[in-house]
Amino acid sequence: MRIPKNILPVIVFSQFCCTSLWFAGNAIIKDLSLNFNLDQSALGQLTSAVQIGFILGTFLFALLTITDRFSASKVFFISALIAGFINLGCLIQTNTLISLVFIRFATGFFLAGIYPVGMKIASDYFKDGLGKSLSYLVGALVLGTAFPHILNTDFLELDWKTIIISTSVLSAVGGSLILTLVPIGPYSKKATRFDAKKIFKVFKNKAFKSAAFGYFGHMWELYTFWAFTPVLLSTHQDIHLDKNFNIPLFSFLIIAAGSLGCIIGGKMAFKYSTKSIAKLALVISGCCCLLSPIFLSINSQIIFIIFLMIWGMAVIADSPLFSTLVAQNADSDSRGTALTIVNCIGFAITIVSILIFNTALESFKPQYLFMLLALGPIFGLFHLRKSV
Repeated sequence: MRIPKNILPVIVFSQFCCTSLWFAGNAIIKDLSLNFNLDQSALGQLTSAVQIGFILGTFLFALLTITDRFSASKVFFISALIAGFINLGCLIQTNTLISLVFIRFATGFFLAGIYPVGMKIASDYFKDGLGKSLSYLVGALVLGTAFPHILNTDFLELDWKTIIISTSVLSAVGGSLILTLVPIGPYSKKATRFDAKKIFKVFKNKAFKSAAFGYFGHMWELYTFWAFTPVLLSTHQDIHLDKNFNIPLFSFLIIAAGSLGCIIGGKMAFKYSTKSIAKLALVISGCCCLLSPIFLSINSQIIFIIFLMIWGMAVIADSPLFSTLVAQNADSDSRGTALTIVNCIGFAITIVSILIFNTALESFKPQYLFMLLALGPIFGLFHLRKSV
């Protein structure tokens, strides 16, 4: 079946626009701290708030089988508009930590109607080469996640309010493009009835379960690495006082490198096998976790940045591959629910990882803490030893 050439670029660009909301708070955390008198723990709390909102959102979307019973494009559009509008709440002058946590929580809740729904839309169009298609989609998520950091660099000289407004406008644009240019896909199969048990039934498939557990291990590492990339950079500066980074710029470059990792991983999976490339990415990122104290101790900016760029590529390269394995091992009328519930559990794991890391950061030397993230790749590789 011939798919219009504009479909994948529209989905990819829309995903980029809407997911720019995700780390908007992280990119401007210094400005938020100054304007609303937030303490050092605010970064972990605001990041966790988005993740918790996303978890609750994905759980309810999955429980109610929303993406399998209704138009995925309409769900995406409505979620993008609401999330963008809520994001503007950061501009309220009387905000406190509590109100900002609620705003980020609500933004995360409606991101549940964007990220997994975007993958569902892609899987409705691309049956063959799904891994390659999803690699571009997750690459867009990576760029969207990194985008607020580049807006916050000295080169653009944008204030934090402009960054909030820009990401909200982008979300509205992305949602509108999906609604107007991406109709129901040829491989879409609508669920005939509400079935809350689907979120449990999908795990009875052993191949699905293996892929899902591999994804869970990957998620233990991913968002903690992204959230604390600025900490990695500042730790290297603290150890080597003669070095000085443009932290927002390099945070963007390191996270954005994941887009290239996704594309390379997708092309390799198309040539070899999805499972083997996912395992390779886990091995590389796990080694980066374990080797992080060594590279932090090396007094070379170039070597350290190259190391972080490799880590940034490997840490996300397996994400679209796991989503591909999950989608391929779910029934067509349960695919949306399957992707959503796996996202839900995966992001719940990120909460635990981020909070543990944030707490440990207050008591232990940061140069050794990133070794903890290796637990995720080890867990994922253990479960991927089973056939998928």
